Amino acid sequence: MYWTALIIAGLFEMLGVLGINFINKYKNWQSVAFMIIMFSISFVLLSYSMNEITMSVAYAIWTGIGAAGSAIMGIIFFKEPATRLRILFIFCIISATIGLKLIT
Repeated sequence: MYWTALIIAGLFEMLGVLGINFINKYKNWQSVAFMIIMFSISFVLLSYSMNEITMSVAYAIWTGIGAAGSAIMGIIFFKEPATRLRILFIFCIISATIGLKLIT
């Protein structure tokens, strides 16, 4: 259950980053509310997962999901460049995140 909460927390972090993009694009209160709600849910789930998972592993995995997921969202939805090096480093983040899960 704690690992599921951590993964969901990472997904909500991605949505929070999407909210930051909405704020930059639309500059309205709905975008701010969306971002605050998404990050709040993410932090609550991260905190819950840290009842069982060590802080160092939980935080690294949470940020890895958020960083890689946000980069992938940027490529898919916002037409950011998908260069070979960018894809390689996203793969490195995902690999390190999976590696941390496997060794704990």
